[in-house]
Amino acid sequence: MSHFTKTIRGVAVAALTLVASSAFAQQELKIMAPAGPGGGWDSAARSIQQVLTQNGLAKSVQVTNVTGAGGTIGLAQFVNNAKGDPNQLMVNGITMIGAILSNKSPVNLDQVTPIARLTGDPLVIVVPANSPIKSVKELADAVKADPAKVTWAGGSAGGADHILAALFTKAAGSEPSKVNYIAFSGGGEALAAMLGGRVTAGVSGYGEFESQIKAGKLRALAISSGKRLAGADVPTLKEQGMDVEVVNWRAIMAPPAITADQKKAHAETIDKLVKSKEWAEILKQRGWEDFYLAGAPFESFLKEEQARVGDVLKSIGLVKS
Repeated sequence: MSHFTKTIRGVAVAALTLVASSAFAQQELKIMAPAGPGGGWDSAARSIQQVLTQNGLAKSVQVTNVTGAGGTIGLAQFVNNAKGDPNQLMVNGITMIGAILSNKSPVNLDQVTPIARLTGDPLVIVVPANSPIKSVKELADAVKADPAKVTWAGGSAGGADHILAALFTKAAGSEPSKVNYIAFSGGGEALAAMLGGRVTAGVSGYGEFESQIKAGKLRALAISSGKRLAGADVPTLKEQGMDVEVVNWRAIMAPPAITADQKKAHAETIDKLVKSKEWAEILKQRGWEDFYLAGAPFESFLKEEQARVGDVLKSIGLVKS
């Protein structure tokens, strides 16, 4: 083989390598938010869309919404229709774990390809401003005395809000199966019930209730994360003697049956996304915690979280043992 031929072949190999490494930037991606517009998963999907396109990490990104059953309708579509397609992704989180179990979903998270956990949304426990309950201890005492008399407002049954209400009830020394939880389809409806004094306490992402807390219409009793939230003068449950921690995390998944190289390309792209200044700005704007976890540690976390959520949902009777 002549030196010239070797050189040409070397250039061709280098060119192919370059094409492979930049292939992701040429992709036209679709990201499914398995919920309606305006909620947490939709916001996460559109934030990812924004940063991927701003940084040239994908050629174009389209967000689609598939609503219903705590994300399990979207999950079923994703598992069945996106199989082997490296150009599709799906956002999900802790609420989907609960929905898979409580809805007896025919598909589950073992059938998708986990890429990374991205954000954490600390939950806040609030009471109406005119409530006689002024502290976590007083709420815990009321729950212990008669859990049926304490009504909780939150999002979908089996989701992060419901899990927190159940764990709080247990930590207060009462029976989680007796938690009196009213599921609302959106934060707005839960807020109306709170402001109308129709429920004892409410649970939601801090961002959902922030303006009403700051306006003095709601009293924030506790944050559910392990540490205090920056910019919010609200103590954690652990600080107040309740050994409870729940974060409404969100993650990104790829379809089943993609190749190891395709999975690696997704992981590298998401790593660039979370390390960008644009992503840091979005976290700050939305009050989300950086909850980035990828690779094998994320896969282990998913298994542990499925077991933990399963135990909680069994304790409140949403899932039969």
